Amino acid sequence: MTRPSLTCWLTCLLLCLWAGFAAAQSPEPNTETSEGPPAILVADQVTITPERQLIAEGNVEAFQGETRLTASKITYDDANGKLIIEGPIRIDEGDGLVVLANAAEMDQGLQNGILTGARLVFEQQLQLAALQMTRVGGRYTQLYKTAVTSCHVCENGKPPLWQIRARTVTHDQKERQMYFEDATFRVLDIPIFYFPGMRLPDPTLERASGFLIPSVRTTSLLSTGIKVPYFFRIGDSKDLTVSPYLSSKTRTLDLRYRQAFRNGRMEFNGAYTRDDLQPGDSRGYIFGAGGFNFANDFRFAFDLKAVSDNAYLADYGLEDLDRLRSELSLEQIRRDSAFFTSLIHYDSLRDSEDESLVATPIADIYYQKRLFPTAIGGEMRLSLNGHGHSRASDLDILGRDMARMTADIDWRRNWTFNSGLRADWEVGFSADWFEVRHDSAYPPSATQNTPRTALKLSYPMTKRTTTGAVHYLEPVMQLGLADVTGGSVPNDESTFVEFDQGNLLSMSRFPSPDRREDGASMVLGLNWARYGTDGWNAFATIGQVFRPTALSDFTTTSGLSGTSSDILLAGQVQMETGLSLTARGLLTGGLDLDKAELRGDWLSDRTIVTGSYIWLGIDADEGRTSEVSEFWFDGSYQMNPNWTASANLRYDIADDRATRAGVGLVYQNECVTVDLSLSRRFTSSTSVEPSTDFGFTIALSGFSVDSGTEKYRRSCKHS
Repeated sequence: MTRPSLTCWLTCLLLCLWAGFAAAQSPEPNTETSEGPPAILVADQVTITPERQLIAEGNVEAFQGETRLTASKITYDDANGKLIIEGPIRIDEGDGLVVLANAAEMDQGLQNGILTGARLVFEQQLQLAALQMTRVGGRYTQLYKTAVTSCHVCENGKPPLWQIRARTVTHDQKERQMYFEDATFRVLDIPIFYFPGMRLPDPTLERASGFLIPSVRTTSLLSTGIKVPYFFRIGDSKDLTVSPYLSSKTRTLDLRYRQAFRNGRMEFNGAYTRDDLQPGDSRGYIFGAGGFNFANDFRFAFDLKAVSDNAYLADYGLEDLDRLRSELSLEQIRRDSAFFTSLIHYDSLRDSEDESLVATPIADIYYQKRLFPTAIGGEMRLSLNGHGHSRASDLDILGRDMARMTADIDWRRNWTFNSGLRADWEVGFSADWFEVRHDSAYPPSATQNTPRTALKLSYPMTKRTTTGAVHYLEPVMQLGLADVTGGSVPNDESTFVEFDQGNLLSMSRFPSPDRREDGASMVLGLNWARYGTDGWNAFATIGQVFRPTALSDFTTTSGLSGTSSDILLAGQVQMETGLSLTARGLLTGGLDLDKAELRGDWLSDRTIVTGSYIWLGIDADEGRTSEVSEFWFDGSYQMNPNWTASANLRYDIADDRATRAGVGLVYQNECVTVDLSLSRRFTSSTSVEPSTDFGFTIALSGFSVDSGTEKYRRSCKHS
């Protein structure tokens, strides 16, 4: 497009002033067409005829507010204030709305008029093609004999994959709604459904009440059913989605409520069910979560879960949970202080578990303050920790209830010497008070005191190679001493201990203060890392703990029993190709594994693969009477721009059987998404049966925000 000359620009400016003066002298202005300033015309050539007609030709552009029009020729008649426009015509309304036409007659404000051979295009995707289009008041656009589609329309006359044909379509630009009359939904030009009238939101509307994408689900337990969700826009900050799910064996109503506030948000999901799996029973579930920020950096959060029976979640393909954890929490986290309190409730879905013996509810409170005393230097931490839990059962030992209060003071400081040696010194003291109920093996109350100290010496070293890679090597040695005195208490919180690179240098590796490591200890470790400019990085840690006396509270497979712990091995490799491998294991003195874990991830332009493997040895103290060896895999591969395949598998190697497996196939182009999935759950219990689940969803693009992309555009091939 050539740029207009300076003389043409000046001429256009004078013409705009002239048009505005002429409109001002009109004794009876048309209130509907005089709103806003007159249109500004820019063109290669502008002439004025003796009949007071302005004719603009060659690269014509007209501007009125946010509206921009381009055409080959515009004739402006001052007598009636009309614009006669010759195409090809393009009108950009803003907000992703474009009008294309062959010819038009409009007012000078471009707000009213008639267009022929017109198309209305939203977000460069959804298009409405009509023989004639009428614009009224700059708000309403009515199209006659209209075809609506978001599919790529080929010039060879081949019909699009889908389209909606209607006698009239009215678009309300203010409400961003489209109203169809005598509409037919067609697939490859074959009529499928007829709608006397319907309303759909245009793609620029982010929230509107209406039907969402339906889905078909077939399971071996519930037969074939259809779910049709309907979205209720209650306001700008809250909504409700109601999804009836019907099959020959179930009548279910799914509900989702969401609301946003100035200081937070919340969401509830639930369902009410009557089915043939448990005839005569009302079934369902409700999950709710939310968080709110208050003054003084306080944050309140809740996560609530409840279900009617142990099998409901598995029967309806919801979260794979064997225990429901509900929690209320309040926290305040600042630079030099931390406060946290929570109330937790567990609901077991395991048929073999007696819920009266599960510790619930559980209450925790924690506060820590950091100080930086100038007299002695370093950092001081003051902590207060409270915990309590109870069981519904009053049985001796099995129905044990406990409460604990812990006060702790800790001081730490470090020095770096000229040689590069770094020394970290820690001194602390903790006091614990316990109360025990329903356990005749222990006194009803007890106190414990634990002074402790530790000195860590490390020598970090770095080296840069000729390729630019940086190697980091840090040998570490820590000497620790703790003295636990006081009464004995049962181990009710620290029954499972993890030994990893995160707690290698901890004074106590128990997860809770009801147990502490006692006596002297020495830790030897080595950290190594590589940071390369060639796209791959690596990290590794090896370490071992030594004691003069073994601690009986550590289980065999924790890796910490005996006078010398298992050798901790941990590492990670990140490759430029997108491959990442993470491994961790505990190696015994006989070079046997107590625990092993391997995780791999591969991310490329077309492939996403994640997998993990875990192995745990037999340990009666941790409730394992047999080895655990499981493999888990989940991946997807984009075969071409339209087709994506996926698969997942969870396999129990110890039992030589799969527990879960699934495959999926997705087809997507610029106007439709078809999602097929097939999954199988092989596990069973007294309340849960193995089941097969087949899912089928078709989504039409174009009637939602950001629903399409040029990435999936099909090509037109002549037959």
